[in-house]
Amino acid sequence: MAANITWNTENVNLPDLDVRLMEKWLAEVARNHDRILGQLCYVFCDDETILKVNREFLNHDYYTDIITFDYSRRKLVSGDMYISLDTVASNAEGMGASYETELNRVIVHGLLHLCGINDKGEGEREIMEAHEDAALLALGKLKEEE
Repeated sequence: MAANITWNTENVNLPDLDVRLMEKWLAEVARNHDRILGQLCYVFCDDETILKVNREFLNHDYYTDIITFDYSRRKLVSGDMYISLDTVASNAEGMGASYETELNRVIVHGLLHLCGINDKGEGEREIMEAHEDAALLALGKLKEEE
């Protein structure tokens, strides 16, 4: 199905993911946005690594949960996504969400960026959150079908 997704780590252990389910889900999310999955590379890392990436490539001097590098062409979505598991954990705690839910939200957030959904402009954050919520519901349905 979606064997073009790689799951890597830098300075952390790989989160406990059902990779087959995640790949099925991400392919469905892409289809729901009229996109086709190309090469996706997820790199799970710690806060220090994401800060280094943020400084080096974006000239930003702060921690974040995800940095997405977009290599998409037309409907074929491709990119590298760095996810700080430290920030995911602190965000989950701060929002009263489970770590798993927050991790899934961040994983799909990167794909949604590749599908053309932004979250920096006025009103865009609410649009992104609506797409994240819809994707998380779809993941729940896939889990029920298992």
